[in-house]
Amino acid sequence: MQSNPERVRVGHRPQPDFAAIRSEFDLPTGFPPPVLAEAERAAAAAPDRARRVDATDVELVTIDPPGSKDLDQAVGIVRTAGGHRVHYAIADLGAVVAPGGALDAEVRRRGQTMYLPDGSVSLHPPVLSEGAASLLPGQVRAAVLWTIELDGAGEVTSVRVQRAVVRSREQWDYAGAQAAVAAGTLPAAIAALPEVGRARRELAVAREAVELELPEQEVRPDGQGGWSVTVRDRLAVESWNAEISLLTGMCAARIMLDAGVGVLRTLPPPELDAIDSLRRVAADLGVDWPAGATAARVLSGLDRSAPEVLALLRAATRLLRGASYTAFDGAPPEQTGHGGIGAPYAHVTAPLRRLVDRFGTEVCLAVSAGEPLADWLRAALPTLPGAMAASDSVAAKVDRACIDAAEVAELTGRVGELFEAVVLRAGGDGDGAGEVFVIDPPVLGRCSGRLTAGARCRVRLVEADPQTRRVAFAAA
Repeated sequence: MQSNPERVRVGHRPQPDFAAIRSEFDLPTGFPPPVLAEAERAAAAAPDRARRVDATDVELVTIDPPGSKDLDQAVGIVRTAGGHRVHYAIADLGAVVAPGGALDAEVRRRGQTMYLPDGSVSLHPPVLSEGAASLLPGQVRAAVLWTIELDGAGEVTSVRVQRAVVRSREQWDYAGAQAAVAAGTLPAAIAALPEVGRARRELAVAREAVELELPEQEVRPDGQGGWSVTVRDRLAVESWNAEISLLTGMCAARIMLDAGVGVLRTLPPPELDAIDSLRRVAADLGVDWPAGATAARVLSGLDRSAPEVLALLRAATRLLRGASYTAFDGAPPEQTGHGGIGAPYAHVTAPLRRLVDRFGTEVCLAVSAGEPLADWLRAALPTLPGAMAASDSVAAKVDRACIDAAEVAELTGRVGELFEAVVLRAGGDGDGAGEVFVIDPPVLGRCSGRLTAGARCRVRLVEADPQTRRVAFAAA
């Protein structure tokens, strides 16, 4: 289905047609009646407190993008004599999704929530994902509670995972939490988040974890009834919060590997020739790479606002190729680690939004309780890598299509104009085109002509096609 560039206008600027993208990728528009009925019944049922730890006295808060309703995680950190105790409550989807039911079949078909600027295509019906299963503030919820003890350096000393009932105290967004950090007014539940986040990040660099943290393009409402492409830089509090999720995922992977069963998120370690190539790119760009420094150490200390650094980070994406899900039952798989994290890792912290997390969580709960895996769980594990690979592929394409459509809308009618840009890649593909990042509006596009990676330059827009969602530039 082709979009009509004249279909919706704000002022004189055509707007992206996200409905066409939904149709193009055959995204579902709702849930079948049996699925909705099952979800309604699950939402109406009270948590079975008899088989859960009462953790409603644990101070927890959520930290998510503004406006989020599908709240998977709530965090609380307590300082101890030897370091810190991290409480991480995860929405318990095992409490509301019955194996073999209509809801289970539907979420296995979907794989994950797809996020579009004009609304998400949820993995679970909203009555669960934005209601009864979401860790909304002030509500008693069924959760899987991870309790992770850390020493003074942030290393794990013990892990416990159990079903619980919890109550999140507050819902924070990243900007609000960052402002509270600056003002010294973080709530007690996350007052220690900065110190734990920094310690865990330093350990990640020591593990040679590669974190690119490239500026992220987003499509947001422009305040006039339309849409604009923006760039969101990652706030420090977001990175610290992510470290808690990564910590939990690494603990989950360790539980699975010790038990000889589970599903890991894997990524081969960077190849030596890729690191050598990146080192040469850094030299060409004038970015310092001290003798003996690892790629992780170099990348972690860069000023991400510098144009030459953006070019280096773009080149560094070569280090993070080949991510997959790996299920195993018995002998551990040949590849157990995640090169971007520097350790084995499993997805267990976003079950409202990602299929595999529910199953990984159930493995960890069974192993920790000393119980055998249920037959349905063991049978499901080998199916998860394929299901997640398929949904990951669609999600990436949908996300890129939405950004491309918004970029074209920003630039329609401006062919021939000059723009300031940063050269991310000088070229060398089969068609000889390089890649540039235009400053305003923040657009990523291919560019022909003589380019120097890491340089600022002026480029001329030569194509902005709403039908193909293609944007192209030429060096001026």
